[in-house]
Amino acid sequence: MPIRFAVSFSQKAEEDLEEIWSFIAADSPENATKFVLNLEKQVESLGRFPERCPLIPENSLLRAKYRHLIYGEYRSIFRVKGKTVFIIRIINSARLLEFAMVE
Repeated sequence: MPIRFAVSFSQKAEEDLEEIWSFIAADSPENATKFVLNLEKQVESLGRFPERCPLIPENSLLRAKYRHLIYGEYRSIFRVKGKTVFIIRIINSARLLEFAMVE
């Protein structure tokens, strides 16, 4: 039986979700709600096999071991520690993760 991981959102990741919802809701609150719920569902799937996701290219600059899960135009950036998946940020996939974004 596979190990189950707890999934924990940082405060910044929660704020990112709110910003994503607000951006999409400017055109359609219904679509925003649907998108964010589906994104959250994808992130929660990290409770099983989080290592299936690739390491991010910025790791060499950040000296970290972050991974990402891509959904639509967004990257959910996370790290695995013990039996917990920590969601650090959820950013547009065109953006690179910068050190200041994870402090």
